[in-house]
Amino acid sequence: MANKPKYIFVSGGVVSSLGKGILSASLGAILESRGLKVTILKLDPYINLDPGTMSPFQHGEVFVTDDGSETDLDLGHYERFLNSKMSNKNNFTAGQVYEDVLRRERKGEFLGTTVQVIPHITDEIKKRIENGAKGNDVAIVEIGGTVGDIESQPFLEAIRQMKLELGSSRALLAHLTLVPYLSSSGETKTKPTQHSVKSLLSHGLQADLLICRSEQKLSKADCSKIALFTNVEAECVFTLPDVDSIHSIPLMMHSQGLDKQITDKLKLKCGRAKLSQWKKVSSLEKERKGKTTIAMVGKYTELADAYKSVNEALVHAGIHNKTEVEIQYYDSEQFKEGIKNFKADGILIPGGFGNRGIEGMINMAKYARTKQIPYFGICLGMQIAVIEFARNVLKIKADSTEFNKKTPNPVIALITEWMDEDGLIHMRSEKSEKGGTMRLGSQVCNLKKGSKMAKLYKKAKISERHRHRYEFNNNYLPLYEKGGMKIIGKSENNSLVEAIELKGHKWFIGCQFHPEFTSDPREGHPLFKGFVKAAKKH
Repeated sequence: MANKPKYIFVSGGVVSSLGKGILSASLGAILESRGLKVTILKLDPYINLDPGTMSPFQHGEVFVTDDGSETDLDLGHYERFLNSKMSNKNNFTAGQVYEDVLRRERKGEFLGTTVQVIPHITDEIKKRIENGAKGNDVAIVEIGGTVGDIESQPFLEAIRQMKLELGSSRALLAHLTLVPYLSSSGETKTKPTQHSVKSLLSHGLQADLLICRSEQKLSKADCSKIALFTNVEAECVFTLPDVDSIHSIPLMMHSQGLDKQITDKLKLKCGRAKLSQWKKVSSLEKERKGKTTIAMVGKYTELADAYKSVNEALVHAGIHNKTEVEIQYYDSEQFKEGIKNFKADGILIPGGFGNRGIEGMINMAKYARTKQIPYFGICLGMQIAVIEFARNVLKIKADSTEFNKKTPNPVIALITEWMDEDGLIHMRSEKSEKGGTMRLGSQVCNLKKGSKMAKLYKKAKISERHRHRYEFNNNYLPLYEKGGMKIIGKSENNSLVEAIELKGHKWFIGCQFHPEFTSDPREGHPLFKGFVKAAKKH
């Protein structure tokens, strides 16, 4: 079957942020539990080549895959819900599509032809979708934005063509739409959904399945009304109400028979859904008692999506520690002059770029170190801990060259040369382009035996994902080790510092990599579970 994958296209209407990513991931999880090989693609209509240089305030988190691709945060949802891993084939932007077509035009591949959106752009989109689907039984394809967006039109045209070419037994369209509830009148309003489907029809697309987002579960009467006015079979209208936990969505959609409709329409030969793992997660969530407060001190705390994977990893850790994790967001700039009236069970400083808010983070790292509060520093968070230790324990005037190029003690500095997993040497300078110049993707880390981190992972050789330009300066390594900071993780060739711990502290860990990208609700991540456990005891 995998030679000819089946396609489920997922579009959204009325408003953005309805949860297409979660729906796609949940659907993928159900189909995977039936024994099917599933992958999910995200098509982003913006012109940027990747989200790597976009503001977290605009785009949210940049998710990094094993192969080092900077992708949309929805790919994080896909990996957390599925067993399969995403790659550069699972996410592409309109910018990448246009760049590729224009490059080919410059080479002379279209000589004599006027290059147009149809067929050249749409053909490239179709080619990329088919390439991403190869080797799978089912490819779920999520179209970013809403059907009314002008920039989404080439993607919608491409999937219209694919649906026509493949036929109803190989492709279907699931449309996620909003059904608002007016509490003042006690009514649900179906008109926005009707208009959303009408907009789809204007693009030549008929929805095969409708998933209706609402505050509460829709009545049969509402579903019948929607079916009648959208030309969708009544049994193909599903309701997705607000839930306390996204981990219950696979169970909810399965109970309504969404996966049965899909397997029937696409004539998929597969087993029954085995959702015991998701039932276990749901059960563990109900067993949580009490709260453990984690202070997340960062730069982009106004937008929680900027730290989506970290948030989810903390939630997973709470589930497996049977405690509800309450994340308190703090803009680090408020601690620039010191820390007053602060209380938390644990302190986490996530990744970030630029010098805004750095001094506040340094003060917070000192607070965690001196007050014996569990501390977890990720990427920038580890670098902050290194700078703070240099200033206040080693008593040297230190900084990162990212924040102060003239610092007399650059304990964190730009790494100018490194070798990737294929043995290729990469070079970088201050003048290098920002986009695509970081140390990215999954790389091996050697852990010191007997360290907290090695005990948590239960092994000495691990693989985690990176996304950074600056590294610990090895020239200062002996000074740190003499002062009481333990270097407990190094890169595969032992040339780069990957992880630190503090002697005499209950739980103080920093890592240069991003463990949040490999956490999932079924197992959790050893570092986050260890951190929440320590915070719970604090």
